[in-house]
Amino acid sequence: MSDLSNICLPCGICCDGTLIGFVELENEELPRLKKIMDIEDERDHGFFLQPCKKYCNGCTIYSERPKQCGKFECGLLKSVEEKELEFDSALDIVNNAKQLRISIEKKLEVLDFELKSTSFYFKMVELKKVFSKKELDDTLTQNHLKLKKELIELDILLSDKFGVTLY
Repeated sequence: MSDLSNICLPCGICCDGTLIGFVELENEELPRLKKIMDIEDERDHGFFLQPCKKYCNGCTIYSERPKQCGKFECGLLKSVEEKELEFDSALDIVNNAKQLRISIEKKLEVLDFELKSTSFYFKMVELKKVFSKKELDDTLTQNHLKLKKELIELDILLSDKFGVTLY
């Protein structure tokens, strides 16, 4: 296994809903993919929300994965490929992103946010809207401020290292 797949397979943040909120499907791949996974269908335009249910310590449908998944270019992987970033540093970045997500999810469990989304990505989009309201500033507790700080940290990390921003 190459260094690149040793980063990509255990990382999975493009599949678990951290980095990407949904995958849009092309019309010609809909019949094939409907046989192997749950697809949302809106006027003959298919998509599925992340996290992908076919990701389990690696893509379980890799040879049949959607075209959009195959086209995705991870900035972190590209940096390792181009020798701009060492393998161990890339793994540290992946672990940092995963730890930030875990910490954010734990804070969400105890804070009083009523988020509509089940996807981590879309929860973060909702939180950005909540935190952007100026009238909320005076009511934020230390825990809210810590959550906001971690959300910003995660967004910066994903943008700088993976080439994708949460919002």
